[in-house]
Amino acid sequence: MTQVLPHERVLQWAKERPDEIFLRQIINRQFTDFTFAEVADKALRLVSALRALGLQPGDKIGLISKNCAEWYICDLAMMLGSYVSVPVFPTAGEETIEHCLTHSESKLLFIGKLDDTKAITAVTDKLTDLITISFPYDNTPACQHELNALIAEHAPSEERPAHQHDDMMSLVYTSGTSGLPKGAMLSYGGFAFSAQNLIDHIGIIENERLFSYLPLAHITERVFILGTSMMAGVQVAFPESLDTFIEDVKMHRPTLFISVPRLWTLFQQRILDKLPQSKLNILLKIPFVSGIIKRKLADGLGLNEARVLGCGSAPVSPALLRWYESVGLNITEAWGMTENFAYGTLNLPFRSDKIGTVGCAGPGVEIKIAEDDEILVRSQGLFSGYYKNDIATKESFNNEGWLHTGDLGSLDEDGFLAIQGRKKDNFKTAKGKYVSPVPIEKRLFELSGIEMMCLIGSGMPSPILLAVPHAYPNFDRERYARRIQQAIGTINKELESHAKIKGVLMISDPWSIENGILTPTLKIKRHLLEKRYHDIGNNWPRDQLIRWEE
Repeated sequence: MTQVLPHERVLQWAKERPDEIFLRQIINRQFTDFTFAEVADKALRLVSALRALGLQPGDKIGLISKNCAEWYICDLAMMLGSYVSVPVFPTAGEETIEHCLTHSESKLLFIGKLDDTKAITAVTDKLTDLITISFPYDNTPACQHELNALIAEHAPSEERPAHQHDDMMSLVYTSGTSGLPKGAMLSYGGFAFSAQNLIDHIGIIENERLFSYLPLAHITERVFILGTSMMAGVQVAFPESLDTFIEDVKMHRPTLFISVPRLWTLFQQRILDKLPQSKLNILLKIPFVSGIIKRKLADGLGLNEARVLGCGSAPVSPALLRWYESVGLNITEAWGMTENFAYGTLNLPFRSDKIGTVGCAGPGVEIKIAEDDEILVRSQGLFSGYYKNDIATKESFNNEGWLHTGDLGSLDEDGFLAIQGRKKDNFKTAKGKYVSPVPIEKRLFELSGIEMMCLIGSGMPSPILLAVPHAYPNFDRERYARRIQQAIGTINKELESHAKIKGVLMISDPWSIENGILTPTLKIKRHLLEKRYHDIGNNWPRDQLIRWEE
């Protein structure tokens, strides 16, 4: 059976359900709504506008913006016009933006909602041949054309593309934890396969409500939210800003909600700042009160109507998932990567006894573990290779079509996958033995609650932990240090001698996307920290476990 593609589905919904609301953009604390018919009409008019600007089928078109209704409309137009979309993270720096646009040979760039326009302005000033189109938001730099004006000036296109399974739909640049990002070539068939299998497995139905706020430039949001909403005809809302985020979620009350470990941790801290753990423990033990507290917490996050909560994109501590389970919020952990359309494994239906795994293979996905513990995956939803990089493409697959993921893991007797970390993250100390940092970091989170950390040690006498302390109100440095010291003492008893942590450096400036330590998906660039603090282990004082960075 031929797989129906996302743009074909949207045209179908526009015909069958023209007046139903598809997209809801929050502007000035109010919903601005777009029906299926309006979204399809705008996208088809935009196809005509792009043709008038000289763009030909197969041309690459960049898109940089925070999530909004216009992001969807432009992505749909690029599918309908047979263009290859090149989404760029809205928080990307100048070097990354320029690399994505020039490497992909993008001829046009849509520019939308941005918190900071310096980087994109510097790039567009340089790339003078690049056609630019602005979205209708205040925080969008001036462009050669304005989106709504272009749409209004043109009639809807009569073209209806017949894309094949292997046709390239998008070039998605990986988040670049170890250097410049590579352009993963994603096909229409792979995208539709992944989105449709998620719809079937999760049981997504027409009256669901999705909330789109994780960057649409990232494959998880693009497939799990944009892909499923287009294919299933499901309503999506977009936040107004980061400052109003929780209130925006409350306005929409999503039934399906996915987030990343960093944000689930921040939600947890927001709750504990108002209701300390000791008090929470007491309240949860009282049967009648426990139910009220759980409902209030879910309501306070705007998640009281969510039937599926998800977490992915980076390693998450089982302790964090257990904490949410204790307050009545069961979070489904999932695993995937750009190269398999983010669709690999899910802990769904949710199983409490499988917390600590990332679930089992989704329908249509095969998983196996290689002799060196690398996770291999095979499905119809695999990328076609890296753009202009035949060597990296060849290294990605074996001769039986299995994708080398670069992740290390193990499968239990029920087929549930536990991730041990990245092959490239493992480091060899000066003692000549390998250390796998991710399991140690997860265990430390359980013992100490350190919000953000990175264990380094390549070529060092012993591993050193870099830790970013949480900015508690009335922060007591000595008390915090004692807690960390206790956690290190506990874990060092569990570790082999070569993996024992020699010291902890408390970092003075929190890591962020802006200072280059976090990727746009909030992963830590371990290689940068290894480089920056490479010499620290050689001069670590023998009698001091914890030091504070000045």
